[in-house]
Amino acid sequence: MFGRRKNRNTANDNETNGRDIKFDEVVSGNSLSKKLDENIDMFKKIFSDDETLMIRRFQNKYLSAVKCCIIYLDAMIDLNIINENIIKPIHNSNLADEISRSNLFEELQYKVIGSHNIEEKTDLNNIVEDILYGDTLFLLDGYDRGLIIKSQGWEKRSVEESPSEQVVRGPREGFTESVMVNISLIRRKIKNPELKIKFMNIGRRTHTKICICYMKDIASESILKELERRLKEIDIDGIIDSGYIEELIRDAPFSPLPTIGSTERPDVVAARLLEGRIAVIVDGSPDVLTVPFVLAETTQVNEDYYNNFIFGSFNRIIRTTAAIIAIVIPSLYLALVTFHQEMIPTPLLLSFSASREGIPFPTFLSLFVMLLIFDILREAGTRMPSTVGQAVNIVGALVLGEAVVQARLVSAPVVIVTALSGILTLMNIDMVGPVIVFRFMLLFLSSVLGIYGFIFGFVLIVLHLASIRSFGVPYMLDITSVKNHAGQDVWIRAPWWFMVVRPKIIAAKNLVREISGKKRRR
Repeated sequence: MFGRRKNRNTANDNETNGRDIKFDEVVSGNSLSKKLDENIDMFKKIFSDDETLMIRRFQNKYLSAVKCCIIYLDAMIDLNIINENIIKPIHNSNLADEISRSNLFEELQYKVIGSHNIEEKTDLNNIVEDILYGDTLFLLDGYDRGLIIKSQGWEKRSVEESPSEQVVRGPREGFTESVMVNISLIRRKIKNPELKIKFMNIGRRTHTKICICYMKDIASESILKELERRLKEIDIDGIIDSGYIEELIRDAPFSPLPTIGSTERPDVVAARLLEGRIAVIVDGSPDVLTVPFVLAETTQVNEDYYNNFIFGSFNRIIRTTAAIIAIVIPSLYLALVTFHQEMIPTPLLLSFSASREGIPFPTFLSLFVMLLIFDILREAGTRMPSTVGQAVNIVGALVLGEAVVQARLVSAPVVIVTALSGILTLMNIDMVGPVIVFRFMLLFLSSVLGIYGFIFGFVLIVLHLASIRSFGVPYMLDITSVKNHAGQDVWIRAPWWFMVVRPKIIAAKNLVREISGKKRRR
């Protein structure tokens, strides 16, 4: 997978526009000069035709040798940091008496500039990347190195509840598009030095910051190394959202099933980190990825762990059953009504036959069209504004369903099956895509082979599930096992005092979660 992708990207490396060539010509083989004017001219060439580039030259009023400048991009920085921590201290301080002239650069760095985060750099590529990320470059005449001062100050969205993962009980915080804000939300949940943070940049043009979070004493080193390898192999011009990363590093790329988790909730990420999983945060995206991802996670909701375990288990069984019914009920109805009427009770069969009198279309075509229309209404409601989308869903479903039955275009049982399958599909929003794909696959097989096609298709789905791995972890981990603390968090949510170990394979390095469940208060 990665080999093919790398070849394509290598072929595209030669396809650069004029700005890329100019940037390469300026940066390649060049470095910072000791002359301030030459450095300024060089950065003007690098950021040519960019009117957001700001160059502020100034000097100390007591010591004329202190000729310097700052370079930054407008709208990317906090002006208060620049004014209060850089310009004013250097301009107003009596440097002639306070510092040594022989080591002026270091004296300014350690005694005058008051910023909390300063880094000395000489590599021109790294300096340009820092400027583009919202940092400020400080240059001093007579020195061929610069200071990168952290000064990001762009507008960002406030922390609020995720609209797609709302809960009745639990935290109301959701991730934002700022990678540093997202890291702080996770650190508030896990106050432990074993929580490790690693950064890297991906994208030849965007240089998007990627953050890897994991618990060092829990996460598998082999999974971590594999994740880092896949991320380093990515060679693409830009990363806009975490969906890019998900598609580029996932297992089973042609499968409709998700092999990488995604969530906007810090509490969900924190819980998965404590189970040994690894999180990937992409700057500019509120969706945080977690690996590895197994089938059991598709039916797990964070509220299951905040409510009573009996109620949580009941809700989980409902979600699992709903997903299965949403996949099988249209194809099963088609197979029984069309090919195997003898398997239907006589009163029910007579009712189906009466409802189909006068219907000009076969059952398969009716089911296919109605399911397709339901998905069209779902997509239309999603893409429209919230208030209008709700109206489209309600009016479209009610009016259209009633109209087609009265017009004798579709039988009433077909409408019932379609509505039931569609509603159950929406119970788990992360599995909408796989459910739709598997539902139509079973529908086509049942239309040709009847119940035998249905069974054959269902077996294919199970075999496909069993063949998938997510970063070396079986996709159906603990699905069929209930021994030795396995399977206690799959079909049901066992009480906390029973779940004394973490998921095997994922957290094999540190399995014990709690000492003993026998010491609980009764």
